[in-house]
Amino acid sequence: MLREDVGTQLKKIPGFCEGGFKIKVTDGKEDKGCDMLVGYKAIYRINFALAIFFFVFSLLMVKVKTSRDPRAAVHNGFWFFKIAAIVGIMVGSFYIPEGHFTTAWFVIGIGGAFFFILIQLVLLVDSAHSLNELWVNRKEEGNPKCWYAVLLSVTSLFYTLSVISVALFYTYYTKPDGCTENKFFISINLILCIVVSIISIHPKIQEHQPRSGLLQSSVITLYTMYLTWSAMTNEPGGSCNPRLLSIVTHGAAPALAPGNSTALAPTSTPPSESGPSLDAENVIGLLVFVLCLLYSSFRTSSNSQVRKLTLSGSDSVILSDAATSGAGDEEDGLPRRAVDNEKEGVQYNYSFFHFMLCLASLYVMMTLTKWNSPDAEFQSGTHKWPAVWVKISSSWVCLFLYVWTLIAPLILTSRDFN
Repeated sequence: MLREDVGTQLKKIPGFCEGGFKIKVTDGKEDKGCDMLVGYKAIYRINFALAIFFFVFSLLMVKVKTSRDPRAAVHNGFWFFKIAAIVGIMVGSFYIPEGHFTTAWFVIGIGGAFFFILIQLVLLVDSAHSLNELWVNRKEEGNPKCWYAVLLSVTSLFYTLSVISVALFYTYYTKPDGCTENKFFISINLILCIVVSIISIHPKIQEHQPRSGLLQSSVITLYTMYLTWSAMTNEPGGSCNPRLLSIVTHGAAPALAPGNSTALAPTSTPPSESGPSLDAENVIGLLVFVLCLLYSSFRTSSNSQVRKLTLSGSDSVILSDAATSGAGDEEDGLPRRAVDNEKEGVQYNYSFFHFMLCLASLYVMMTLTKWNSPDAEFQSGTHKWPAVWVKISSSWVCLFLYVWTLIAPLILTSRDFN
């Protein structure tokens, strides 16, 4: 949708490019917004269709307890009709008039993307604890020197990357006579990460959680630095927000020039003002999204109940209907078949599954459009500050969530956290 040739065809849709709002670009000329942002408009509508589809299914699957529920068949089958419904909603969404729709959907997109970032934070904290527990177990079972070296190396690597990130942030995203917001964001998150790391190795924490350590803190610290950088890249203007490719291309020399108020300004027009594109910041954001999605999938598939969905001959006897399914197929030389083990209870919440995909659609929508509202007046730049605060506040929530996992056993002494 971000390709220029695709945009040329999209502008032929009746009503899609009407409205005539103007966008003032750097050379002083004005151009119709649709000529520049037709790709963003298309992304909004495609993800609108996906989000609506998954949200409707989320409501439809409320309180589905077993596969005997007729709605479970809709969840697990009828793929032709579901794909046709998605395509139909997508086509219809392109004929929604501009105006209040885009404004409302932009607000909904910011809210949904924020909640999905929180889900990413939960997955991150869970992965940090799980990884530490796995390596500590292997260290205790055998070859402790090797696994201790692994723990030390990975922890040192993450902290080193975090320190380098902070140095680069101060170099490229701040300047002596300005960029106050960036100085605050970097400094406060650096202080919070140091505090969190100290808490993780405090004797009281170690007493209640012996396996709490700096590995988890290093993971959280590095992710906090990523969120800080992501927030700063969404700021309007170019003096305090150079493009990543601009930094890599031109190096550190221009940025370090003392007293030069334009040293940090990018040499070219920022993508948000020159038209839709997919830059390095968006690619990294989507990569983090995919990694969290993969971790969530593997984390779920490791559940013993889910593994039984595809049964081997020896596993089939676990289920009541095994006599007529998997075992018999194997003895007859037929391929093993998946056995429905959800007749007594579903293995995951169908409704929450679709709600997660709804939020994921909104997150991808906001990432691809760089958190821009297609009907905004781009020369003002004020439309991008909500995205900045969404990202930076999510970094604070990440740190708070991790600290809570550390201090909860001290506060809730009657609860088993094993």
